[in-house]
Amino acid sequence: MNIVINGGTRGIGMELVKIFTSDEKNKVVAMGRNVSSLAPLEGNNLLVLKTDMTEFEKSEHKTYSAVKEFLEKVDILINNAGTIIVKEFGEITAEEARRLMEVNFIGPASVIRALRPLMKNGSHIVNISSMGGFQGSSKYKGLSYYSASKAALSCLSECLAGEFISEGIRVNCLALGAVQTEMLQEAFPGYKAPITASEMARFIADFAVNASKVMNGKVIPVAISNP
Repeated sequence: MNIVINGGTRGIGMELVKIFTSDEKNKVVAMGRNVSSLAPLEGNNLLVLKTDMTEFEKSEHKTYSAVKEFLEKVDILINNAGTIIVKEFGEITAEEARRLMEVNFIGPASVIRALRPLMKNGSHIVNISSMGGFQGSSKYKGLSYYSASKAALSCLSECLAGEFISEGIRVNCLALGAVQTEMLQEAFPGYKAPITASEMARFIADFAVNASKVMNGKVIPVAISNP
């Protein structure tokens, strides 16, 4: 299979890269800022592209060309890129708010737009959201803009599932609960999550490969605890 993982250079994304590249039949493109973290894995079935979701439009055409040359088509796109800023609503700046929306919503949407021409009937887009952006879930002080940006990604997933249905492209979204990552520690210092990044990555990998056979346009909570 041909897989693109946006936000694949740390945490859950890096674990996903490890899972998919372990099968030599797969070809994987990993996008992210910390490209040096994947240097030990680079080889015939892994291409690492340095990308920044805050200014993806500057590299959109270059990214498309690189992915097309390496993969020709995309079977799975996992939008895992994300960032967090923990501040009370009245203290967060407009610049910080824009950064959250750029990385967590606009950037992933732009990646979908850029790579859509490489997707065919049967392709699957998996957007990684958060329980913070899941309607009816518990919400936490200091995470209003973060949660709103993830809610936007969830809604986009539902919209695109309908828009792409005639092309046979499936779109689903996973709203993750607490997973032991650097981002969780930023939001909840000292908190110990019940799920490791590698455990969640195994679930996401299986979902990406198999879920499009039975569902489309779904936003699914994946959480033992929140946080």
